[in-house]
Formats: sequence, structure tokens, C-alpha cells
Amino acid sequence: MSDHPRIRIVPNGPLVVTNLGELKDEQHADIETRPTIRLCRCGASSSKPFCDGTHARIGFRDEVSPERMKDQRDDYDGADLTIHDNRGICSHAGYCTAGLPAVWSFNEPWIDADGAPADQAVEIIKLCPSGALSFSIDGQESRDRDRPPAVALGKDGPYLVTGGVELEGATWLEGASAEHYTLCRCGASKNKPFCDGSHWYVDFREGEGDPLFPETATAWHKVAELDELTSGEVVSVAVGDLSIALSRVGDTYGALPNHCPHQGGPLAEGTIEDDCLRCPWHGWTFDPISGSANDDHSDGVRPYAVDLRSDGVYVEVTERVKHIRTVSDVMAETMVNWGITQVFGMVGHSNLGLADALRRLEGTEDGQLRYFGVRHEGAAAFAASGYGKLTGQPAACLGIAGPGSTNMLTGLYDAKVDRVPVLALSGQVNTQVLGPGAFQEVDLAAAFAPVARFSQTVLANSDHAELMTLAAKTAIVERDVAHLIFPDEVQTIRAGDGISPSGPQGRVSSVGISPSRETVNAALDRIRNAERPLIVVGYGARPGMSDVIGLAETLRCPVVTTFKAKGQISDRHPLAAGVIGRSGTPIASALMETSDLLIVFGASFSNHTGLDNLKSIIQVDFDRMALGKFHPVDVPVWGEVSTTARLFNESLSEGSWTDQADEIARRWSTWRQTKTLRAAHGAERGVSSAAVFMTLTDAVPADCIIPVDVGNNTYSFGRYFECEQQTVLMSGYLGSIGFSFPAAMGAWAGAGGRKVVSISGDGGFGQYMNEFTTAVKYAMNITHVLLNNNELGKISKEQRAGEWPVWQTSLHNPNFAEYAELCGGMGIRVTKASDLRVALDQALVAEGPSLVEILTDPALI
Repeated sequence: MSDHPRIRIVPNGPLVVTNLGELKDEQHADIETRPTIRLCRCGASSSKPFCDGTHARIGFRDEVSPERMKDQRDDYDGADLTIHDNRGICSHAGYCTAGLPAVWSFNEPWIDADGAPADQAVEIIKLCPSGALSFSIDGQESRDRDRPPAVALGKDGPYLVTGGVELEGATWLEGASAEHYTLCRCGASKNKPFCDGSHWYVDFREGEGDPLFPETATAWHKVAELDELTSGEVVSVAVGDLSIALSRVGDTYGALPNHCPHQGGPLAEGTIEDDCLRCPWHGWTFDPISGSANDDHSDGVRPYAVDLRSDGVYVEVTERVKHIRTVSDVMAETMVNWGITQVFGMVGHSNLGLADALRRLEGTEDGQLRYFGVRHEGAAAFAASGYGKLTGQPAACLGIAGPGSTNMLTGLYDAKVDRVPVLALSGQVNTQVLGPGAFQEVDLAAAFAPVARFSQTVLANSDHAELMTLAAKTAIVERDVAHLIFPDEVQTIRAGDGISPSGPQGRVSSVGISPSRETVNAALDRIRNAERPLIVVGYGARPGMSDVIGLAETLRCPVVTTFKAKGQISDRHPLAAGVIGRSGTPIASALMETSDLLIVFGASFSNHTGLDNLKSIIQVDFDRMALGKFHPVDVPVWGEVSTTARLFNESLSEGSWTDQADEIARRWSTWRQTKTLRAAHGAERGVSSAAVFMTLTDAVPADCIIPVDVGNNTYSFGRYFECEQQTVLMSGYLGSIGFSFPAAMGAWAGAGGRKVVSISGDGGFGQYMNEFTTAVKYAMNITHVLLNNNELGKISKEQRAGEWPVWQTSLHNPNFAEYAELCGGMGIRVTKASDLRVALDQALVAEGPSLVEILTDPALI
């Protein structure tokens, strides 16, 4: 007899395996074998993966169903290779559609052999466990690999056979591989003995033991009083992390796992009928004491031991003693090593494995990570964007599959267009059901493709630390959105022995980019020949403002900012000239009009900014695509702002520049007189915006963080509020309503104790007002200033300007101050300007979140 391993199929019974040297469990750990072993394939053994004879008790049948997938091999030709596929063999592991959707999609035809480079497609084909996929290059087919014989248990799935283990008693389909194939072990496949993915649809579970927690101990727990349940009653009781269906039939108590083996239905929500416990989802019935099935189509469940003692009902459960690290642990630890320590999100059924890894990091003694549970995933993305805009470092946002992840897209687009680093983490449905349309299935790779600079699906055999490193590095270096998709079953795969997290050491370089000497000299010639230069700074200049201001002081020229850059130079500085553009001051617009050279740092020439492109322009930016993006400029300079401004300044000692400081001071004096006159208006219909922001200028701390929203309130803020050292955050290029309060939560997480004061209108706050409860929950020291004019005032203004009727801009609002109080925070309502300062002072010193609702006049901005 040959010593080569072989598998013999027993009709309506187990797999008899002989001479197998390697058997791996779901976590790739060795299972001890003998010369002959019997493996369960009915799915019901209590000793899985080994057979315990249950197949005979339940009447297991192994005939092939006429409804099985058609046995047909199709060829898909490309320029460099041909892909062969037989759906009749496929086990629907999902490596192809999840790993390379550009080739394997859910469109028709479903394979595009030219959708990606041939070498990438070949690597994915090599992952196919069932043999459904192979490939040919130059007419030579490649299907099998040189591997030692082995059998491994797929996670709650099939037997994965590799290395040419001989299979007796099977009918091979066209193109099938004898080197690697998948065998059903759930008992539900329509193509027995081969797997066809049915294990997912019947919610097959490994059953005995928990592979993530192999070190366990049993303990008895009191779960009820002796007379707490009446006969015929079933209730749910919790013991640690376990949910148990506790029932009573006569004087006998039973305890079963609180999930039906069919699709996880909660048995405790079922009913006891004729001494049988009926699942509330699909009607399967069980003996509530023994757990055995009472009908032909269901499997039994293993009961917990019950002991009736004098003081109550006790149940014996197996408790976890030691956690074994998972791939989610490795990736979460890598994320923290890269400095991503703040996570905003919602925990749900398709991200629980990842969420548990985050929970463990949050619970460490040194608090490596902070997690904030929000009320809407859109707020999580805006919070991560706000954190990134403040700190320059990424935070993470977390969502489940389907709507949980798509809810994050708006906030992620905000981060993307404003060049802010963010890491998005998405749960996903099990890879085995990707494609047919499972519950909450969305093609997340396609949905996130436009917004994410880096987006990858985490697979079982990924280099998990490296994948997280690439995501984190992309977010930080590219100042963009990175995205990782975590299929449900992959999250809890055991990390291999010796697997360590990665980090940034040796992976990033200095950010300083020095411009070429040629472009520096061209810029210097323009500057030396100018008489009235004007420096314009955008949001991209924030890290280099000290060097930019030093240059301005050498030139004695004004510094104006785009609205996104408001606050990057103090309005108290003698060369500061305020904001240019639609949200700007007459000081900035007048000085631009009289300038003869614009030196632009980190600004993008948005049409809202209104820079005069007829002027002579020097533009400096780290992003080469931003240079001359909308129109040519005279001297485009590729370099980091601080480096370039310092080079300019070091080369400029004297020139014919006009000292414009006195003119700037005169214009500020005139503008402040105008603001004072405007602040006096609005007594009848509400407080004027000028009064609001002039009072706010005097009231808020000089170094506070101010996230603002969009609308008339924001235009007025840009025009009337004068910054000292405050940091202003906004949804710049996207201009998304609702940004300010969620961004304030993110800013608070990165504020380092600085006060956060967010500002919005009633329309913007209404978008995410439920997050006020989040701020209360985490005692966030945020004061929100809410300008309530009971309408979308900016839209009304635009309708009037376009000679449209004002339509559908009125709002029906609650008393927002009372709402804040109901949420557990402080709420103050202001109806007249004379009460503003007292209300703001009270709110600013309050502990935790506070809200000042100001009734304003929509006509006065």
C-alpha cells in the first residue's frame, strides 16, 4: 500500500484520511494526527473537525444537487495571459473579487484579463483554494504548485487540500486540479464532496471551543433565582461576553447558546411550544434542555450544564483566560506606532473583530489609543478631518459594511480636497458572499476609489503589518485619505508566531523641499523690482508661517490670507491685512488692488478667493500640480513654504519697496469704525452678525481653536472676527454644511488642553446636532456658538440675487439652548446684543460642552 496521503469518501459519512502528515486548524496551528483519521463532513459533529457519528443520527446525505452551479469552463483572453474559470468548482472564498476587482468584478463579463497587470492577476489566481481559476501564458496553462501534502480548516468553511492529496470516490469537473481543492465540511454544499460556498448561507460555525482563546477555564455563575422563571418561559441571561437562552420546562431548567445554528437567530426571543424551543427567525425547534434538534432540517446545539442550588440557578461556562493575538491586533498596533491614536466611529456586526483590537489598545495602562463612539459615521469622518487639519497628523474613522462606510464619504472628501491625512477603516461582509448581494454588501473598493489615495482589502494571507504601514504612510506623506477594508472573517484570524507590528522607522524622509536655484533667482528678480509687493498665504502655508512673516517684515509689505488661512497671521500684527475674497475685508481687497506683485504661498487660487491673476505672480507650493493650476503664473516655485520663504529672505537685504505699515493701520481704523456702526443694528429682528463676532473677538481665549461651518455665519466670521493666535478650521474646497461641530470634536481630541469654540448657523448645526450627546459623553470642553435665524440665509440671499423667489429655505427649529440642556450640557439663549458677553463668558468657563444660541437677523451679515 502506498504511503502517499489520500482521502476516501465514505458514502453519507465522513472523510477517511490516511498518511496525512500536516493538518492545520482555522488559525494555522497544527492539529495532532494519526495514521488514519475520520473528518466530519455533515457539519454537526461535537468533536469537529473529527467525526463523532452524528451523520448517522441526523440522516446526512451526500448526493449532488441538480441545482448545483453549472460545470462549465470559460476562457477569458487578454493581451498577456488567458484566465480560465469554472464556476462549478468555485468555493467562493472571495480572494479574486476582493483582491483585484479591476480583473474580477460583478459586471458582465465578470473577468477582464486586461484589467490589471498580468503579474498581479497571476498572484491572485495562485490564492484560489478551489482550483476554479488557472491561467495560460503563450498557450501554456499553469494550474498547480509544488507543495507538500496538507489539509487545513478554512475559517468556518471548507477543508483546504493542497499538495496533491489523492481523493478517492469523487467525480472531477472540467479543469479541476488534483493538487489543490476544497471539500465541504458544513454538510450543505450542492456539489458534494466539493465546497460551493454554502457554509456561509447556513451560518456554519466551528462549534467546539474558541480558536482565539484556546486557554480557557470553566466556572459556575448564578444566572437566576429558583422561582424567577415560570414553566414554559425562556429569557436571555448574560455571563461575561456570553449570551445564554435560559429556559424552564416544568421543574427542569435548560441553558443553550443564544443563537440558532441556522443563521444565528436569538433563541431567547423564541417560544416554548409543546416542550420545544422554537427559533423566532425560521422556526427551527430544539429540546430546550438537551439542545438536540426536533425536526429533520436542523442541527442541534451544545447545552450548558445547569445546577439548581439553594440560592438559585447556576450555569457552567467556559471562560477566556488568555487572548491570542489576531491580525487585527497586529494592524491596530502598527497604526498606533505610526501615531494614529484617535479613532472616531461606530462599532457594528461587521467590524467587531477589529473593534476588539482597538478596545484592547484603549485599555492599556499607557492609553495608547482613544476611541470615541459617535452617533453617525459622517460625524466620525468630519471629526477625523478636523483632527488632521489641526495637528497635521491622521486620525482614523471606523464604520461597518455598507451604509456605515458610505456614510463616511462626505467627511473623507472634505479631507481629500483640503489635503488632510485621514485613515478610514471599513468592516465588510464575509468574502464568501461578496458578489451575490449579501445583506449590507457594497463594493467598498469601488465606492472609495475616487476619494482614497490608497484603498486595499485585508486578506487572510496579506502582510498585515505592511498593509497598515502603507496605508498610514500614504495618509501622512501624500496628505490624503487612506482606506482599509476588513472582511468579517479575516479580522479574527490568528496572527502567526513571531509576527510584529511595523512602524515609521526608516520609512519616511524629511519634508523639506528646496526649490531650484533657477526658480529662486527668477522670483528674487521679480521681488527686487517690485514697489508694492503683497504676500498671500493659503492653508498650505500654515506650517511655514514664521518664515513667511519674516519675509513680509523684510519687505514691509502686507500679508493677506485666503479664508481657509484665516488666523495664520495675527490681525494684531502691523502687516496683517485680513482675509481676501468673498469672506474678506476691504483692507485686503484695497491692498491687492494697489499691489504690483503677488507672492503666493500655499494657496490654490479658488474662485471664492478672488486673487487678481492679471497681476505679476510668484506662486510657491509643495504640490507641483497646484502650481498654475487654473491659469499661468509668472514664476511657479516648487518647494516647501518655510524652506522657500527662508531662501527668499536670506537673499533680500534691500530694495525699493514701499513701507505699507502706516497705510495698513489707517485702513484697519476705518474698517473698525464701520464694524462698530453695523454692530448697532438688528435690535428688532435679532442680533447683527457684526455684534456677534466683535463680541466674540473680545471674549474667546487668544489661543483657542475655532472650527467654523458654511453659510452667512461663516462669511460674517471671516469679515468681522479678528484673530490673535486662534487656529481656524473649516471645510474649505468642499464647503460642506454641518462640518463645524463634528470637526470640533476632532479638534478637541488634538487640542492639548486648548479651548475649542465652534461656530455655525442653525442649518449647519441641525445636520449633526445629535453629536452634542457625544460631546457630553466624553466631557469635551467645546463651546458652540449657534447663530439662529430660522432659515438657510445664504441660499435665500442667492435666490434674491438671482431674482428667484425665496423658496424652501425656512427652518423649523427647536429651542437649541434647551436641547443642549436636555443632552446634559449647558445651553444659553441670547436675544439681544447686550446679553452676548455675559452669555459667552458663562459658556466659555463651563465644564464640558456648552451652547450659546443667538437669535440673529438674517438680513444683517
